[in-house]
Amino acid sequence: MTSAPVAIIGAGTMGAAIAALLAAADQQVILIDPQPQALLKAQAALPQGVAFASELAAAKTAWLVIEAVPENLALKERLFKELEAVVNPECILATNTSGLSVNAIGAGLKGPQRFVGMHFFTPADIIPLVEVIRHDQTTQATVDAVLALLTTLGKKPVVVQKDIAGFIGNRLQHALAREAMSLLEKGIASAEDIDFVARWALGVRLAITGPLEQRDVNGLDVHHAIASYLYSDLENATAPLAVLQDKVAKGELGVKAGQGFYPWPEEQAADAAKRRNASLAELVSWLQSPAAG
Repeated sequence: MTSAPVAIIGAGTMGAAIAALLAAADQQVILIDPQPQALLKAQAALPQGVAFASELAAAKTAWLVIEAVPENLALKERLFKELEAVVNPECILATNTSGLSVNAIGAGLKGPQRFVGMHFFTPADIIPLVEVIRHDQTTQATVDAVLALLTTLGKKPVVVQKDIAGFIGNRLQHALAREAMSLLEKGIASAEDIDFVARWALGVRLAITGPLEQRDVNGLDVHHAIASYLYSDLENATAPLAVLQDKVAKGELGVKAGQGFYPWPEEQAADAAKRRNASLAELVSWLQSPAAG
């Protein structure tokens, strides 16, 4: 790559994880956040070799800046306008948005050709995939430089050729989650049984073949026949379902609140996270081995 550093804006969970990933690959990293407490927490968790700063000016020498601030369009758009005035003209600017429009975030930039989406998945140090999303004016050189870095980091990047809300991963994920919540809301099955089906029928196959390859394996005529009667019965709500709205209104936000679709006592949640991450790492390792084909 280059001897210049990579700057990361935002020292939260995702920003800190990306910083750790880069540092492990011997990349120079500057983690920037205006909140002292966020920097202190990240500093305690991250390895040596990561520099910390509270001002955007610290990104001046970076060859790449990755934004990992909260999912707020106005905040991100304003941040990149400020960054453009700080960094050098060749510096690549990347947003780690989970699904906001890359075109909208980069709308005010004078140099949108160097702007790109760079969507990591949580946990960023384990999940191999990174979506690289083109702005309408992103150059191929910008895309190639980001792909080269991600490959060096051991990631498996995919290029999203057109800016679309949610990109690929979150569109697929939210479609599945919407149907799962609909089944729960209608009393078809318990949360535990719905998740059990997803894990032991869909999950094990999706780890080996994607949904389109699976359709080929099963036969497109078979899929067409089932789709002809099933599609009209699937959940197609264009707003969050009542079961989700009710949970949010009650403050039952999942692990961070101790209650969601499942109860999450603090100690149980911490143990579950450790087991889940260890299992994910083991699965990824196996999928990348010759045994997985």
